[in-house]
Amino acid sequence: MLSKELKDLEINSIVKRTVIDSTPVLIRYSLTESAMGLSDKILGLVEWGVQHRKDSIEK
Repeated sequence: MLSKELKDLEINSIVKRTVIDSTPVLIRYSLTESAMGLSDKILGLVEWGVQHRKDSIEK
């Protein structure tokens, strides 16, 4: 499942896949410049999630 999701992210230019020729072979994934534009939105979701969890615990 993870490999399918990573492949979809690569196809949609969200992540870049780099194969490192070593033993064992390493695969490195990094965000593309386009995906870096999502960082503010992702951080906003993280902040919302943390606050939502705190609010839920207090209830």
